Amino acid sequence: MFLAIDAGNSNVVFALYDEVNATWKNHFRIETHAAKFAAQLHKKAPLYFLEHGISPSAIKQIGFSSVVPEVNDQILQFCENFFGTLPYLISPASFQKLPIKTLRPNEIGTDLMCNAMAAHSKYQQALIVVDFGTALTFTVVDAEGEIIGVNIVPGLKTALNSLFQNTSKLPEVELKMPESALGQDTIHAIQAGILYGYTGLVKGMLDAIENETQQKFQVIATGGLSSVLTPLAEVFEDIDRNLTLEGLRLITQANS
Repeated sequence: MFLAIDAGNSNVVFALYDEVNATWKNHFRIETHAAKFAAQLHKKAPLYFLEHGISPSAIKQIGFSSVVPEVNDQILQFCENFFGTLPYLISPASFQKLPIKTLRPNEIGTDLMCNAMAAHSKYQQALIVVDFGTALTFTVVDAEGEIIGVNIVPGLKTALNSLFQNTSKLPEVELKMPESALGQDTIHAIQAGILYGYTGLVKGMLDAIENETQQKFQVIATGGLSSVLTPLAEVFEDIDRNLTLEGLRLITQANS
């Protein structure tokens, strides 16, 4: 089996790829900035494998993408101790062997490269990957596989947490799309403001990109909150929550 480890700003995600059935399964996560992260890692990961009857020896290859360098050494050490092997850590040098290109390999996040790699490999046409993570990102890839632009804005939860933490009377609310854009109470007002506001933001960003480039893109969504903005269902050709993981696997294999 292939193990993908994706260290993002909110969570470190672990997922197994079953080569026989060509499917991703057995996802679990640990908060990236949890107190005593290393202790959580050494406790939760072995327990998860034990509970699901997966032997560490069943893991034949590990790919590791990280945008949080401070956890890298802890994860590398854990993998060496538990699996008996070091994972392949994706870096700017990894991109030289890929069918996708970027003008600034030292600046672009490996998560965005994973998204672009998976989407280009699957669709083989001009596309925009919209990733609903801690940051909301738009990665624009032309039909030849070159990344021609990236846009980054605060993610849905980041915006909501900022509002909650910086105001004294506004409560923390669930990210649930309300039926009306006209808030009728405090919770409804926050939900309508954030979720309808971000719906307009995504549509506006996509329109601006297509107007500037004078071309039509296929729009692919990914990330844990990719299904929250329900009015965008007609905008997205596909929602693939495993897109980053698949790109991680493809980049690791390209460099094996």
